[in-house]
Amino acid sequence: MRKRIRILVLNGPNLQLLGTREPDVYGRVTLADIEASLQQTANELGIIVECRQSNHEGQLVDWIGEAVGAFDGLVINAGAYTHTSLALRDAIAGTGLSACEVHLSNIMARETFRHESRLAGVCVGMVAGFGAASYSWGLQALVHWLKSREYGEILKQS
Repeated sequence: MRKRIRILVLNGPNLQLLGTREPDVYGRVTLADIEASLQQTANELGIIVECRQSNHEGQLVDWIGEAVGAFDGLVINAGAYTHTSLALRDAIAGTGLSACEVHLSNIMARETFRHESRLAGVCVGMVAGFGAASYSWGLQALVHWLKSREYGEILKQS
């Protein structure tokens, strides 16, 4: 029997404030709402998701490092760390986990300091600017990508 795909979803600083924090930028959807939606999407896809949030960069780095062998991929909204954290970038690169970066807002349409993502170069893709749907679409895209890679690997072996 094929094992179920497991995805770790990490949320960075201040995302626990969703719903009340700058609703004109981030909307009124809470992090709990997003996590419930991701669980529903996971059920539809037949996968397992585990969601976590921390305001601490080191905690996020630790979770990424611990994900090896426990998870097949990573969906990450690193919040402000997206633009500053070499540690998160190196953690993703070091684990070799397939990752999808997500953002509620379109970071390219915001302040210029938000235009650079330190994580993008080590992620398989990014979904940004679609509000809470960015998470669901990012999860679906990552699962599709993982399955297509697995299928490609199976073809190579035969």
